[in-house]
Amino acid sequence: MSLGTILLIVLVLALIGALPSWGYSRSWGYAPSGALGLVLVIVLILVLMGNI
Repeated sequence: MSLGTILLIVLVLALIGALPSWGYSRSWGYAPSGALGLVLVIVLILVLMGNI
């Protein structure tokens, strides 16, 4: 596995883990998953362009 593939898998798992599903995190809104989603999109673009 390449470094880019491993990084994408880790970011997808972090994105799923950041969803506000617990009682104490419902007030956070979608800010954590939105930020991780943005990072995931950036890394995906870099992987597809061949920079990672």
